[in-house]
Amino acid sequence: MERRITREVRIGNRVIGGGHPILIQSMTNTRTQDAAATVAQIRRLEAAGCEIVRCAVPDQEAARALGEIKRQTDLPLVADIHFDYRLAIAAIEQGADKIRINPGNIGSRERVKAVVDAARERGIPIRVGVNSGSLEKELVERYQGVTAEGLVESALAQVGLIEDMGYENLVVSIKSSDVMMCVRAHTLIADKTDHPLHVGITEAGTIISGNIKSSIGLGLILNQGIGDTIRVSLTGDPVEEIKSARLILRTLGLRRGGIEVVSCPTCGRTAIDLISLANQVETMVTEFPLDIKVAVMGCVVNGPGEAKEADIGIAGGKGEGLLIKHGEIYKKVKEEELLQALRQELENWSE
Repeated sequence: MERRITREVRIGNRVIGGGHPILIQSMTNTRTQDAAATVAQIRRLEAAGCEIVRCAVPDQEAARALGEIKRQTDLPLVADIHFDYRLAIAAIEQGADKIRINPGNIGSRERVKAVVDAARERGIPIRVGVNSGSLEKELVERYQGVTAEGLVESALAQVGLIEDMGYENLVVSIKSSDVMMCVRAHTLIADKTDHPLHVGITEAGTIISGNIKSSIGLGLILNQGIGDTIRVSLTGDPVEEIKSARLILRTLGLRRGGIEVVSCPTCGRTAIDLISLANQVETMVTEFPLDIKVAVMGCVVNGPGEAKEADIGIAGGKGEGLLIKHGEIYKKVKEEELLQALRQELENWSE
């Protein structure tokens, strides 16, 4: 697909926009004040493939903790600020690589300018974030409810406010839990600004509902060539957000690398615990830096044929299993040895 070209924005040691790869973000759910716990979670996120991480900064203690967190990670660190402009300034002083604010809830123009001046001094970007849940009353009344048009107008007004202060090192996000409203808002704003866009479906929900909403919403937005960095928002372990984001990008052809696992949905012929096996394989393959497809099939009758498009596959039967390469049976093993046989082949492939 042809991607929309936006301005380049540097966030720590990474760059978004300007045709650079779409970067994956998440947000810690530890108490930022607990630097050790937050650093531990950031390391888990980084191991899963997170490329930018955001931390909530609800008070000065959390702002101070950012300095210690920053010293212990190379991952670009974004400070999430609401209401108190002093927290934004403190986070910048502690070394945050980007500030996320909603200028509408920061307060007066003077307070917004104080944040902008601090960001300018350090040369760090500001993410201007607008959510459907906090859309200005005036816009809600004018558009007779929360609409995509209202979200876009609000975001552009906030961007204009900061640009009028002589600062254009900006990233823009417009989010809604209404998937189709969010898609329309991104389609509209893409024609009105060349600032890079942070894309996500906010408050998407739990692992199941959140993944479905995010996959549909992000898929429709990204497939238009819109988006420079993404977050899948899930109620749960933030590591799951990274797994989902990677799969969405890979499915759309926007990211390569990492093993893709395909598995059959099971049927009455399945004679092994395929559900457990497929989950074990999906966890195991994260250890291997390979760009291949692995198939997990539950039937030795159709397994080789179903797995023919995979680089390597396994198919289980009653008491036995098959190791398959490019659709051809390569080796027969005992059922209980199937997972280990696959691991050995992946290790050989990695050498």
